[in-house]
Amino acid sequence: MERFGISLVLLSIFLFAGGGVEGLGVNWGTMATHKLPPKTVVQMLIDNGIKKVKLFDADESTMSALAGKDIEVMVAIPNDQLLSMNDYDRAKKWVRRNVTRYSFKGGVAIKYVAVGNEPFLTSYNNSFINTTFPALQNIQNALNEAGHGDTIKATVPLNADVYNSPSENPVPSAGRFRKDINQQMTQIVQFLNQNNAPFTVNIYPFLSLYGNPDFPFDFAFFDGLATPVLDNGIQYTNVFDANFDTLVSALHAAGYGNMPILVGEVGWPTEGDINANVNLAYRFYNGLLQRLEPNAPNKGTPLRPGDMEVYLFGLIDEDAKSIAPGNFERHWGIFRYDGQPKFGMGFLGKGQDKLLIGAKDVKYLDTKWCRLKSDADVSSNLTAENVNYACTFSDCTALGYGSSCNGLDTRGNASYAFNMYFQAQNQDEFSCNFQGLAEVTDQNISQANCNFTIQIQNSSSPELLPEISVLIHGVASLFLLLLLF
Repeated sequence: MERFGISLVLLSIFLFAGGGVEGLGVNWGTMATHKLPPKTVVQMLIDNGIKKVKLFDADESTMSALAGKDIEVMVAIPNDQLLSMNDYDRAKKWVRRNVTRYSFKGGVAIKYVAVGNEPFLTSYNNSFINTTFPALQNIQNALNEAGHGDTIKATVPLNADVYNSPSENPVPSAGRFRKDINQQMTQIVQFLNQNNAPFTVNIYPFLSLYGNPDFPFDFAFFDGLATPVLDNGIQYTNVFDANFDTLVSALHAAGYGNMPILVGEVGWPTEGDINANVNLAYRFYNGLLQRLEPNAPNKGTPLRPGDMEVYLFGLIDEDAKSIAPGNFERHWGIFRYDGQPKFGMGFLGKGQDKLLIGAKDVKYLDTKWCRLKSDADVSSNLTAENVNYACTFSDCTALGYGSSCNGLDTRGNASYAFNMYFQAQNQDEFSCNFQGLAEVTDQNISQANCNFTIQIQNSSSPELLPEISVLIHGVASLFLLLLLF
């Protein structure tokens, strides 16, 4: 049974040899129907030598689990709270509740506050264009007033689409901030500089490949197989370097060319697209981590050689994330939903490279699955409607084109959908009915490379951690219905 989902081949892989990566951290997202207990996740970080973690909120149970641990933390203010942070009194209250509260000996080692998350994405249609900078000002000023300003800096994690090079000169040295947000970006950069805070950017080579069918495939990776892009005598052999140096040029043009840059998110998904798989994720991380080693000959980028602070995205798969950007959104983790590693990756340094260490003492639901009955009419509208319902309230993204379960037949697709809903509902017997079409079985119905998941026990259950509330319903696009039938 492939409950842990690690192939025998991957068990023998070591990602790189060399020195430890001091500037390396991970993003810990929690948009999952079944969450590992925070203490379990923190122990995973410790076991794997991960010293930095970036959060997307300041959840009390997460912060409590991080207290007393030698892990630097970036807490976050979600975008939907930016407007309220435009009120200075509310910003001060947020700092007291989420920073000062944990700032004591043996508390949480907070280093940054992320004010929003990619608030200037073009897809947000300027929703946060006028609230981000005032929120940044108020939070940093509140940190300063509370006596934290010397050690804790507010920053704004921004997507790489806040800058670009003109189409007539698409090279890094021509990088500038987007014209429509140039005023806001200039204000943010000036303020960050005044407070010795870093510019935080999220760079996704996978998305460059995903969003452009003409994008040169090898340019998304670090192993130098692509035709270089020439820019004033500099050869760029990968999109990460080119993208990063486009930002360096944009900062230089704004008058802040030496501002420190923190890469808030970078990674590669393993499911949900033809280019989202374990092998390509391994290739990407292998190149990235080698570049971050202390003794790497090509450490940094051409315009910013040297050490980099980088946070991998992400730590654990999140089956309740929106898939509006793509099915891959739920599969960025270097660990599966149950905290088990997807592939080999070494964090601990020279002579200590080994497999990632998975979550310990994970508690699973019972060994049973939900499947379509053998006599059910798979071509009926009733079956189609029930499959659509199951995928609306659970994660069916592995059925998409290029994904691990894409090869199932129609009956297999229906069983997969029913089982995912059954597991999401904690194997409640009534959740495997689907108007008489489904039945519970203790026979493992996984097929080939398609694992029919058994969920973990919910960390909000009384015996684990009662204070965590759980997001039950995922969001699925209706196009899955077309894939299934």
